[in-house]
Formats: sequence, C-alpha cells, structure tokens
Amino acid sequence: MFSWQRTAYHFQPECNWMNDPDGPLYYKGWYHLFYQYNPESAVWGNISWGHAVSFDMIHWLYLPFAMVPDHWYDVNGVWTGSATILPDGQIIMLYTGSTNESVQVQNLAQPANLSDPLLLSWVKYENNPVLTPPPGINLTDFRDPTTAWIGPDGKWRVTIGSKKGKTGISLVYLTTNFTTYELLDNYLHAVPGTGMWECVDFYPVSINGSKGLETSVNGPGVKHVLKASLDDTKMDHYAIGTYYVENDTWVPDNPSEDVGIGLKLDYGRYYASKTFYDQNKERRILWGWINETDTEADDLEKGWASVQTVPRSVLFDNKTGTNILQWPVDEIESLRLSSSNFTQVLVEPGSVVPLDIGTATQLDIFVEFEVDSSNSSESASESRGCGDGAVDRSTAGPFGLLVLADDSLSELTPIYFRISNTTTSFCADETRSSKAFDVLKQVYGSKVPVIDGENHHMRVLVDHSIVESFGQGGRTVITSRIYPTEAIYGAARLFLFNNATGVSVKANLTVWQLNSAFIHPFPLDQDQ
Repeated sequence: MFSWQRTAYHFQPECNWMNDPDGPLYYKGWYHLFYQYNPESAVWGNISWGHAVSFDMIHWLYLPFAMVPDHWYDVNGVWTGSATILPDGQIIMLYTGSTNESVQVQNLAQPANLSDPLLLSWVKYENNPVLTPPPGINLTDFRDPTTAWIGPDGKWRVTIGSKKGKTGISLVYLTTNFTTYELLDNYLHAVPGTGMWECVDFYPVSINGSKGLETSVNGPGVKHVLKASLDDTKMDHYAIGTYYVENDTWVPDNPSEDVGIGLKLDYGRYYASKTFYDQNKERRILWGWINETDTEADDLEKGWASVQTVPRSVLFDNKTGTNILQWPVDEIESLRLSSSNFTQVLVEPGSVVPLDIGTATQLDIFVEFEVDSSNSSESASESRGCGDGAVDRSTAGPFGLLVLADDSLSELTPIYFRISNTTTSFCADETRSSKAFDVLKQVYGSKVPVIDGENHHMRVLVDHSIVESFGQGGRTVITSRIYPTEAIYGAARLFLFNNATGVSVKANLTVWQLNSAFIHPFPLDQDQ
C-alpha cells in the first residue's frame, strides 16, 4: 500500500517523519544535510537531527543522529539551525531548542572531531543556551538562527525570526565568540501583517555574476536576498534588496513586493527552506521541505512523511533585475538515461497529444513552446492568473504538459502557461491529480516574467509523487506533492495539451528517463 509514492531520486529518510533541512554544508569532500526527524513515528514529534552525507547531493548515505533532545534546553525538540564555517576551520552550529518549559532558546553545538570528514559526533556547549527570548518577545516566538556573516568591524551577525504583534521581524545579534551576544536595537527588517517569521534566510547575490557568493560578501555589485517562512500561511516568501552594514538593516528594492507580500520562493507545496554557500563549486545551494497533504493515518500506514526537494542553485536574474533564478543542481544530470526528442509538435486549440516515451514516472523534461496567434480572431484576454485550473479556457492558454497522467486521463497533473494581454502565468493544477478523496488538490502558480523575444519554456522533474516545475529558467517555481492512484509505475503517461481557444502552439521537447539515486545507510563498519 502506498509504495508507488516513494520517490526515486529525492532525499528522504528510510522511514518516519522529516521536516526542515538544517545546517547544510560542504566539508572535507562531503556534502552534509541535517534534517528535522522523528525517529519513532511518521508524524511530527520527538524532533532530533537526522544526518546524511553525499559526494554529489544526489546519492546519499544515512549516518547516525547528529543531535537528540537530551538536555533541559532542547528536551522538547532539537529544532531548526544553521552552520557557519569560520576562517580558522571551526564549524559553528546554532540551533533552536524547545526547553522543558517549551521556551524557545538558541544553542551552540560543534563537531567533536574536525579531522572526521563525516562529522559523526557533535558536542553541545556546556553553558547552553547562548540566547534566550529578549524582553518584549513571546517565549515561543524566537527561533531558527541563520548562518552568521562577519562585518567590517570583525563582529559576526546572526539573525533570528520573531514577531511583534502581527509584524514579522528579524532580530540581529552581534558576537565575536558565538557564546555571548549583543542584541541590536533595530531589526534587520520588519513587515506589518506578515505574522511570525520562521526559518529566516539572508544571503548575498551577485548582480552580474554566474557564481554564488559566500555569506559575508557585500559591496558594489551585490544585492541581498531576505527570505522568511510565514508561520501563518506556511509559505516561503523572499525579496531582493540592499543590506546596509553600517546599521545592520536591509531595505527592499520594491516595497510593494516586500517579504511576505510579494514573491514566493516556490508557489507549491514547499516550506522551511535554507541555503548554504558551496565553496567546493562556488555556488549557493537551496534546500526545501516538501510536506504532505494526506492524512496522518495514511502517513502512519505508509510509514513515512515528507521529502526534500532536489537541491537548487540560486542566482540573481540580471535580465529582469527583480527576482532570483532557481535551477536543479547540475549533478541531477548524472541520473539521465535514454532521451526522446520531439520537434515542432503542433498542438491545436482544445487538443491533447500523447508522447511516446515509455515509462513516465522518473523524468527530466525540457519543453519550449512557440505560440502562433496568427489565426486567432479573438482579442487578448484580461489577466486572471492561473484561473480555475487547466479546464479554465482563455484565448492564449492554458497550454503545457500533462504529467503523471493515465491513458484515459482520469488522473493527470497539468503544468502550464496562460498568456494574457499584460502578464504570463505559470501554473500547476493538482485538482485531477488523484482519485483519492482525502488529499489536498489545489491550483498553484503565479506570474512569470517573459522577456521580449523569449519563447515560453519550462523544465519539469517528475519523481513518482513529486513534480518540480521551473518556468522561464527558474524565475517561477512550483513544487507539487501529489497522490496518484492510477497514473503509477508503468501506467503513467506524458502528454502535451493546449486548452486555449485562440492560439495554436508548437512544442520542442527533450525528455530524459532518470535513474534512481543510491540512498542507503553508510557502511560504518567498513573503511571510510
């Protein structure tokens, strides 16, 4: 039962509950991922830190727990945290603990042995906690410290999410030793009406570069991304702006698209994301948690809950200047097997075109659409975003792919564009993705910038019950967690579709079959 939902190349534990990614880093040849984990059940609770390592962030080896709730300051959970690698090679891991009285405090842990590339053992600081909720902050609204960055004064900065009333805030602390801290009077940033900020992330991006930046970089040619996970809506929002180190504040480029009221990192089933700087390949890598929408009873029956996204690289979009670009790490291409190519496939209004690719449960799809409106007598439609899904017809959309569909189209998940006279929307429609009744099935999506001269193009990763969709090179991204019952294993198919009323499209596609990743326990009884 439910075995078809198990992913083939997304990271997930062998069993039980997982949520936020924690403290990702690259160290001595290994990528490390820590994660919120319940070792006892497939529902949230008993939160410890799971730990896995990889050479490429695709194939993973499970390690023993990094930290468990075994002190008064974290006995109710070893919650989310971040890693900072100091210039002298020390690794600082700051994390939130829920105390024996359910107060949220910040704690310090460090590797017991820096010569161990696997970082198997962690030692909690003897005088934890290093931070407690300051005056005026609710005892349960103080969590998720970021990776630290160093200022020109030689002091390190850490920001922590909280709220004052209904205003989401990001507190800033200074430290020189990570055991004693000074709270600044001003916030890094605050946005009224956005509620509690969790899992804050703060990092620089190069305006014109093709590489990621180490977290402390600032100066000309640099913007800063501020991201918050909104506890009220369970969505990850971000904005791009300028960090003023002289007073440790950040100002958005566009106040109308400030954190929590504008752009989302991902418009689908996605939360609690975290980035790190990969010094190995000079890139910034983004992890995110894909959570479930089925019932706890189903999760308990299948024995696991939640997966992580494929890791994504992050760059500033210097063509639009208004957003970041997210893209699967290049290493995912190592899973590619056979490919199928289709050129100039005509998809007329109201039609569905099957694509003969064989099994359609593990795919990497590139598709570009040329829109031909020469025969349309209808005027362009007003923008209504994703509408009511792929059945909602307009002059120039929707058109796109039907993934994880069965032959009879009784189950299908459309990933599509809809063009209006002012904007283009990029969307995922889950409403017919499953015949199961007790799962959430929504229409997700948002506008996506399309530069003059660009065709509409998307990349879609399919992995049994996960679909990650990247519109226009990753300007808009949607993660879908679906629960097919018919479109599984060999019964899953791939189609092109065009439900527009006034335009034909021509599609050019490359579809790769993907191999499964090797994700197994580390053979610790053998030589490393």
